[in-house]
Amino acid sequence: MMIIGNVGRDAEMRYTPSGKPTTQFSVATSRRWTGADGEPHEETEWFTVVTW
Repeated sequence: MMIIGNVGRDAEMRYTPSGKPTTQFSVATSRRWTGADGEPHEETEWFTVVTW
C-alpha cells in the first residue's frame, strides 16, 4: 500500500513483550474538489501506520 501525505506526529517506537521493535505514526491525506454547485470542498483522512 502507498499513502502519500503529511506525517501528523513524530514516530513512536515501542517494543512488543517478546522484544520486537514496532513504530507507529499518523499520516494525513487531503483532497480538494469543486462541487456541482461550484463550491470548493476539502476532505482530510487520517491513517495510523504501524511498522514491524
